Amino acid sequence: MQALMIDHSAPGHLALTTVADPEPAAHQALVRVHSFSLNSGEVHHVIPEGEPGTVPGWDAAGVVVQAAADGTGPAAGTPVVTVGADGAWAELRAVDTALIGTAPAGADLGPISTLPVAAGTALRVLHRVGPILGRRVLVTGAGGGVGRFTLQLAARGGAHVTAMTSDPAKADALRALGAHEIVTDLAALQHLEPVHGVVELVGGAHMVGAHGALAEHGVLVAAGHISGDGEQFPYRAFFGDSRRHNRQIVTYFLLDDAAGLGDDLTWLAALTARGELDPQVALRTDWSEAAWAVAELAGRRVPGKAVIDIP
Repeated sequence: MQALMIDHSAPGHLALTTVADPEPAAHQALVRVHSFSLNSGEVHHVIPEGEPGTVPGWDAAGVVVQAAADGTGPAAGTPVVTVGADGAWAELRAVDTALIGTAPAGADLGPISTLPVAAGTALRVLHRVGPILGRRVLVTGAGGGVGRFTLQLAARGGAHVTAMTSDPAKADALRALGAHEIVTDLAALQHLEPVHGVVELVGGAHMVGAHGALAEHGVLVAAGHISGDGEQFPYRAFFGDSRRHNRQIVTYFLLDDAAGLGDDLTWLAALTARGELDPQVALRTDWSEAAWAVAELAGRRVPGKAVIDIP
């Protein structure tokens, strides 16, 4: 089969080449990939730092060509959306059936390929925050892939959503996705009405400021670290005698949370197919231009998700 392989001597560290077909384990289905999407972590870390000769890629959508031998998962011919630690950027992918969601028949698999890491993380992190109907939720890094899905799902769940972005020009677009309130600088966090939950995607000073905005018994879920900065909390930030005690900071990583993920991906795919969830696809091309697309995303010139189709 053809696949995009990590090759540090090639433009963009990627080479389209012939590799052996994957051999699925008993609990895996073999999927013919139609489209895959790019994620920030892939373009900034996996590709430049990856092992030469490996096939990268987390998110992909396609059609099952061989059902799992153990009888789990969808039948051959089923359109699906998949996630895994690698192997998505290829014509064929062997995927654990627990990490497969089904897509509606006839749906455009390009937008659906954007869902696993970004929308899956957004949904699971909101579950970790707890009940959000009628509560206040703050999303930092709201203009990124996970952030945009989080805004839509939190608003759908009945939350009052505050979006934090470093780019004021994104304010109207974030409101269109469900944000009720926009914050563009850290100092403004001190004046927010306390929030019940935080989806924290930036790290560094943003995590510190967002923790300070938590209400009593509030939960901050750290699911991204795009700043690359560490955190230094001020004295008394964790004292238990303040008005806001029993606040939690927890971390989240999607691939360590596989139970029920296939069902969540199926639900997200149906929402997307009905036009009720907008993946915000801003770049779509075929894999002959994958290195260019990776460079565009790494350079922050893609104001949304990037989708690569396999001809």
